Amino acid sequence: MDHRNGNDWNALENEAFRIEVRAFFENNYPAALRYPKTRLRWSEIKDWYLTLSRRGWIAPNWPVEYGGMGLAPEKLMIFIEEQERWGVGRPPDMGLNMVGPLLIRYGSEEQRRKYLPKILAGEHIWCQGYSEPNAGSDLASLRTEARDDGDAFVVNGQKTWTTLAQDATHMFLLARTDRSAKKQEGISFLLVDFNTPGISVRPIRNIAGHEEFCEVFLDEVRVPKQNLVGAPNQGWTIAKALLGFERIFLGSPKQSQYALARLEELALKLGLLDDAGFVDRLTRLRLDVADLASLYGRFVDQVIRGENLGPEVSMLKIWATETFSRLASLLVEAAGSAGAIVGDVELDGHRFDVLTNFYNARPATIYGGSNEIQRNVLATGVLGLGT
Repeated sequence: MDHRNGNDWNALENEAFRIEVRAFFENNYPAALRYPKTRLRWSEIKDWYLTLSRRGWIAPNWPVEYGGMGLAPEKLMIFIEEQERWGVGRPPDMGLNMVGPLLIRYGSEEQRRKYLPKILAGEHIWCQGYSEPNAGSDLASLRTEARDDGDAFVVNGQKTWTTLAQDATHMFLLARTDRSAKKQEGISFLLVDFNTPGISVRPIRNIAGHEEFCEVFLDEVRVPKQNLVGAPNQGWTIAKALLGFERIFLGSPKQSQYALARLEELALKLGLLDDAGFVDRLTRLRLDVADLASLYGRFVDQVIRGENLGPEVSMLKIWATETFSRLASLLVEAAGSAGAIVGDVELDGHRFDVLTNFYNARPATIYGGSNEIQRNVLATGVLGLGT
């Protein structure tokens, strides 16, 4: 086990830190789970999560005083880069990347004591209750309602596109607590235990046959008032902070780097690197991925420094998802007629999964706030258009 604190890690030379992190991933991460084609379920990734937890590495971005590694920005980027280089699968991380940082910033001391240790230990698995059937990118139109009932809020409504809710123990959600308030007011931020009566979860099967997303129905669900984060009717401020965290995560270069590696491998096996036209397109995409990694690092630095993320973070989500989409399309094109076959296909004596990235790229520009909405955010919040 290795429970050195942030000062110890940050005192290391960057290259020494990289060597240690790389060696640990290569020696301990299960080979069968490298570069997973779909989001891993908790039953598949639990052992790895607990391995990182025991080592004290499960929350590299959290401050040391809350059980994290307390990594400085350059060390955090190295940690992320080495995960991505080795194809480490993404665990259920809403608790690590969203609830944890949010409670550290906005939660009460009681909430931090109650929830943070259980996130680190893998005892609480969180999902996000934001989107609704008629409130996706236009999240402020949400209709889930929480009425005041003495010592609790009683929640009724429906959430959709809830990632891996079937594996979750808890959900953080937005609910309307004042129906008379303006659209983005009168919304509160609640923490909900899935053991509470009145909650049902229904998985949604996607075009590739996977059940990554779910619908969650809430019928007279009693949520204790101590599970309110921040002040009543002030949830939108917290929601915007979390959307910033989410857009950083959705802007990770991991997907694009993985797709680029598969594209380069396929091109090499099929002799496409002798085609000047293909090489030109591939080079442009390589540069796009490099730009994405640089932009990602900039916003991660802001979060680590404790700075609020401005509307410009929408650039990251747009660039990441559209770069991934272009890579996925070229991968299908490069495979020729085999690009339309689901699952592993044999090309020139080698097996490739061509279509999964293409499927995954279809919703990427929509979830987390569609890219059209992100462009509107940039137009009004950064360029000052229409004001």
